[in-house]
Amino acid sequence: MRIRPAGPGDLGRLQEIERAAGEAFRGLGMDRVAEDEPPGIDVLEGYRRAGRLWVAVGVLDDGDVADAYLMAEPVDGALHVEQVSVHPRAARRGVGRELLAYAAERAREEGLAGLTLTTFAEVPWNAPYYARLGFRTLADGELTEGLREIRAHEARIGLDLWPRVCMRRSAG
Repeated sequence: MRIRPAGPGDLGRLQEIERAAGEAFRGLGMDRVAEDEPPGIDVLEGYRRAGRLWVAVGVLDDGDVADAYLMAEPVDGALHVEQVSVHPRAARRGVGRELLAYAAERAREEGLAGLTLTTFAEVPWNAPYYARLGFRTLADGELTEGLREIRAHEARIGLDLWPRVCMRRSAG
């Protein structure tokens, strides 16, 4: 497996990965999450052009086809992980962990203090997984203005139907 910046030809595949990864939410009664559309090509292209979209390739074979991806953007002095998705066939191989480590290295190189993300509190492969990787849940009083804006947006689009948290990990 290797991680590289996403190319224009990867974007459709990233949408496929997102749809496939979302199916796992059906088993938790979170059909609405499973049916949510992936980021549009224009959104993915914006992250790609900004140098904030990375793919893991060579997980399932020796090729250069994306098996997972991570997109992020700076928010209030940290690199905020907007999305990390692993195709179910590539799951449980440490791909998400490697993508997060790669993002943390990029954050360090840019002088950012760490990684932040928002996630479902009770989904086993969300908050509990991130906690095992060194993320900690932020109390409401610890949220930066940018994280509060992200959480408000998530509430507006209905993600608060299930408990959500903000989490942070140092870049070091």
